[in-house]
Amino acid sequence: MWASTHNETLKKKMSAVVSALSACQVKMGTGYLSAFPSELFDRFEAIKPVWAPYYTIHKILAGLLDQYTLADNSQALKMVKWMVDYFYNRVRNVITNYSVERHYLSLNEETGGMNDVLYKLFSITADPKHLVLAHLFDKPCFLGLLAVQADDISGFHANTHIPVVVGAQMRYEITGDPLYKDIGAFFMDVVNSSHSYATGGTSVGEFWSDPKRLASTLQTENEESCTTYNMLKVSRHLFRWTKEMAYADYYERALTNGVLGIQRGTEPGVMIYMLPQYPGSSKAKSNHGWGTLYDSFWCCYGTGIESFSKLGDSIYFEEREAPGLYIIQYISSSLDWKSGQILLHQKVDPIVSSDPYLRVTLTFSPKKGTSQASTLHLRIPIWTNSEGATATINSQSLPLPAPGSFLSVNRKWSSSNKLTLQIPISLRTEAIKDDRHEYASIQAILYGPYLLAGHTSGDWNLKSGSGNSLSDSITPIPASYNGQLVSFSQESGNSTFVLANSNYSISMEKLPESGTDASLQATFRLLFKDSSSSKLSSFKDVIGKSVMLEPFDLPGMLLVQQGKDRGFAVTKSADDDGSSIFRVVSGLDGKDGTVSLESGIQNGCYVYSGVDYNSGQSMKLSCKSGTSLDTSFNQGASFVMNEGLSQYHPISFVAKGDKRNFLLAPLYSLRDESYTIYFHIQP
Repeated sequence: MWASTHNETLKKKMSAVVSALSACQVKMGTGYLSAFPSELFDRFEAIKPVWAPYYTIHKILAGLLDQYTLADNSQALKMVKWMVDYFYNRVRNVITNYSVERHYLSLNEETGGMNDVLYKLFSITADPKHLVLAHLFDKPCFLGLLAVQADDISGFHANTHIPVVVGAQMRYEITGDPLYKDIGAFFMDVVNSSHSYATGGTSVGEFWSDPKRLASTLQTENEESCTTYNMLKVSRHLFRWTKEMAYADYYERALTNGVLGIQRGTEPGVMIYMLPQYPGSSKAKSNHGWGTLYDSFWCCYGTGIESFSKLGDSIYFEEREAPGLYIIQYISSSLDWKSGQILLHQKVDPIVSSDPYLRVTLTFSPKKGTSQASTLHLRIPIWTNSEGATATINSQSLPLPAPGSFLSVNRKWSSSNKLTLQIPISLRTEAIKDDRHEYASIQAILYGPYLLAGHTSGDWNLKSGSGNSLSDSITPIPASYNGQLVSFSQESGNSTFVLANSNYSISMEKLPESGTDASLQATFRLLFKDSSSSKLSSFKDVIGKSVMLEPFDLPGMLLVQQGKDRGFAVTKSADDDGSSIFRVVSGLDGKDGTVSLESGIQNGCYVYSGVDYNSGQSMKLSCKSGTSLDTSFNQGASFVMNEGLSQYHPISFVAKGDKRNFLLAPLYSLRDESYTIYFHIQP
């Protein structure tokens, strides 16, 4: 984060942490540094139960080494070397007193990326001890399987072994041994072809399941966030070496859905450890949402915080052979490209469902004295298509390559240059990785790189549309619909209650928090009987209008009356008897800002709460006596009408189902709402 921002507050904080840790290390006097005693390593080396002490040591070493390599903190490098001397001696003693087999047996406990950080350290120090110790953490029993290209990772603990592969990739970087380059490529192919979900994440209950059998694994404990974090490292290395589009596409998918997806809303620091995948999942119900003592502290909060601090580290890749720059992620950002001698500014227009294009604009600020030409390579993602795609520079059209290729533009860039790229975004389905015939209909829905989740507590049956066309069964929600969303509330005692759709019936519920199922259920879309009334400047314009109420999370359904002194229902289609029509009138209680909902077919009958109620009490259609001035009735039939408690995300769709329709939005946008990301899509 500091390397991206050079924020002085961050600089002071990180320097203070290094100094405090150094004081601890000096006080202990052996080079050892951890929050737990060294006796845990005695148990580790004796093959006794102990939770992953090297995992934590790796985090400390990696953080300190980053302080040196990114922030030039020489004190941090001294601390790392002293720590590594300590552990070099420990490992040497195990091998000398027992055997190297004893050491390798101990590595069946999670050790994080010890080999990775040690290879990085060797690249700095050239100390042979650091290279030897790195080799000793390479775990040959796992890397050997990959070396002979045996697709046999099922049953392995995912986040124990992905960092080992990242370390093997660093071994290739440091030593040039091509075997370790091939190991990384084969591993990536195995995970992507057989063990990854539509999010780009992997693992179930922290382990790899049987290959291409993922339909049986959808549950709460899917997709450990640490595995996604580490798979991004694997793909990043592979793209750097090969420039292959598949790795850039994977990075975008996993970053957009697997990393951003572990947010619970937009509040900072609220993340989950597992990303559930079963129908009716919720981030709030993730078993590790707030975590266990071990995994969630390091894996969720360590990995989660780090992931969100470096969202910009793989947007641009520099070509070493010649002044060239690969732009593989379309994220609004600026780059001080030193070898290209320009400041590059990337602006990405907000993506919406009703305008299916990604639009990118690049502008340039050359540095004084710039005389060289350079090449920009712009990624044309595999998920787009050529129809409607355009690229221009200063309004001059450029020939576009096919999706899955790079658009390369070479010139001496000037401040007058403006390069624009417009590429179509379309809906597509992607079958779950399961080769059994009975699961062929289980598919995820994506809009460009965005994985869409349906608001549902478990329903998952969708229709594919005529000719299996998604355009027939999934339609975008216009942004203007947000202006039609309302919620109805009443005060009772010291509490606020809202009109809500609960299990297809209408009741009064306590005012919910945003980002919850209850918030969705307390939001309705106003549909006007007279289409000319749909554009309103204020809620006062609704008074006197005849409307229908569509539950926010049940598009296409309507609130309907079931008769005098009876409750209300929610049905997929209303009859032509007017039972779905209500007239919005000024509140019967006579207060400014309240409204009452009068039946469109029974004059003098209103939506009535009963006033003194408990949460969950059903609503009914109640009729007012023509002669009495019943204050209690007037109060129970009057509501404050406000903007909807929930709003449509800019990327929102309606998908047709056999019994109900589904509101779709990007998985990353959800907080605690129930969702489904895999649907049973029927012809």
